[in-house]
Amino acid sequence: MTDNPTQTRPDETGSFLVAALYHFARFSRCESFRAPLQEFCDQNGIKGTLLIAAEGINGTVAGSDEAIGGLIAFLHAQPEFAGLEHKESRASKMPFLRMKVRVKKEIVTMGVEDIDPNRIVGTYVEPKDWNALISDPETIVIDTRNDYETAIGIFKGAVDPQTKTFREFPDWVKNNTGLHNKPKIAMYCTGGIRCEKATAFMKEQGFDEVYHLKGGILKYLEEVPEEESLWEGACFVFDDRVSVEHGLKEGNHRLCHACRNPITAEEITSPYYEEGVSCSNCYHSRTEEDRLRYRQRQHQIALARKRGEKHLGS
Repeated sequence: MTDNPTQTRPDETGSFLVAALYHFARFSRCESFRAPLQEFCDQNGIKGTLLIAAEGINGTVAGSDEAIGGLIAFLHAQPEFAGLEHKESRASKMPFLRMKVRVKKEIVTMGVEDIDPNRIVGTYVEPKDWNALISDPETIVIDTRNDYETAIGIFKGAVDPQTKTFREFPDWVKNNTGLHNKPKIAMYCTGGIRCEKATAFMKEQGFDEVYHLKGGILKYLEEVPEEESLWEGACFVFDDRVSVEHGLKEGNHRLCHACRNPITAEEITSPYYEEGVSCSNCYHSRTEEDRLRYRQRQHQIALARKRGEKHLGS
């Protein structure tokens, strides 16, 4: 298959299949597996990012239905990933520029030693049962995502830790003694992976009744009818779609390429917004020197567009 970044239609539907996946497993051969996995993706026109580590695999990729189906089968054929589950959605154009397979220390970085979801983890809650749990007055609901993600969507009544990175989450828990005031803790994230570690950490900290949304927000938005939903806003995703809404339809957010924050149509009308250069989120934290550099990059992106290409920095 072609590796041309301008390709937009893998099949007659004009729609790319996006697969978000993760699986915690003891995986001692991640170094030797990196090259074969990269080769499989390259040969099948798959793009995105996959992280592999001694604790498992995590990532999001996109391609044709046939290619993604082949990748999932290829991963299931590995004994360590036989139980891997994934979530599917659609993108109207290829949402990634390239394919990256990386070997990391952790597949989701919390920075706390000896947290092993294979050993201890919270109780999974199916999307259909989630509303009842988070509506219970005896439940504290915690969003484990970062501030730029929660800014565009959150479950009704959820606590937002306003963390910049997942590494800040353990300290946030330790500094919030009020979390012990109610017996139940319900946690959620985009696809479920952060909650695997977050609930394991909470159990280690002595919390007894710890629950997490199976499949994350993505599975909830796929399965729960909008008229019954307690989700408010859109869900940030880590690809060029920027956000998805109920039914996993592509959202209306764009990305500020200066600060990587999602922005709304209203924010685009702000006097601080300049495509590829600044937005209301980052204008006051950047210098004119920064903006000059961003303008030069944006100029190169515009030239690439005229040539019918896609600039790798866009």
